[in-house]
Amino acid sequence: MATAQKTLASGHGWQVSDVVCTAIAGDKPFEEEHCSFCVAAVTRGAFRYCTRQGTAMLAPGAILLGNPGACYECGHEHGAGDRCLSFHFSPAYLERVLADLPDVKRLGFTHPRLPPLPALAPLLAEAEAAREAGDGEAFEELGLRMAGAVATAAADTSTPSRAPSRRDQKRVAEAVRLIELNADRPLSLTKLAAGTATSPFHFLRTFRQVAGMTPYQFLLRTRLHRAAVRLRSSGAAISTIAFDAGFNDLSTFNRRFRREMGQAPGAYRARRTRGR
Repeated sequence: MATAQKTLASGHGWQVSDVVCTAIAGDKPFEEEHCSFCVAAVTRGAFRYCTRQGTAMLAPGAILLGNPGACYECGHEHGAGDRCLSFHFSPAYLERVLADLPDVKRLGFTHPRLPPLPALAPLLAEAEAAREAGDGEAFEELGLRMAGAVATAAADTSTPSRAPSRRDQKRVAEAVRLIELNADRPLSLTKLAAGTATSPFHFLRTFRQVAGMTPYQFLLRTRLHRAAVRLRSSGAAISTIAFDAGFNDLSTFNRRFRREMGQAPGAYRARRTRGR
């Protein structure tokens, strides 16, 4: 198995781990079993996830969902390696969370994943910043917030559409990796489509079906997420962080950051200071 797991924090009924997989294309997919409810935020790479709830291609920003006792298989035929922040909750823990969510009645996930969602973006950035800073104490609160936010979002998910083909998943995975490697540079839809040998229209439609958002939305989210992590974990100037992330105009960065994260960059950074 090409997976390394490091426990970052744990408590009664919950645990969060940093999971790094180094599997490459051609490695045989491995099968495992979820021992508890699993909510894993993908922070790097892409892979195929198959469980009884369905099959999905997971990319950065997506959330893997797993139920206790469910067998699952992960494959990397579309690329090499990934990294996830994996939250695990016991049934009793999740039941207590759902008791305070009147609109969520079902204990258990009916879909294999959540696509990248704006409502979860600030929380995921906080969690990744805590991982990078080694702030284990932050995860008790972050885990509780993650359980509630994901349970609510999963309850609102519509009936899944027909699963995309393996070829489509491979094309999108290749585009995702290109965006990850070049997020700080201009990337046009035409260039991304050319890299997958498809027309821009077909590529746009396929990417949205597989990743849950358009290529531009994914590029913008990647830039904003990286900026948010740096705001939480470093003292660099906001303008420096914005330009390093790929934004050429500070006012555009401020406006889009506020729209995505719900706060201006300065206010978002100030939350870290108050927390300390």
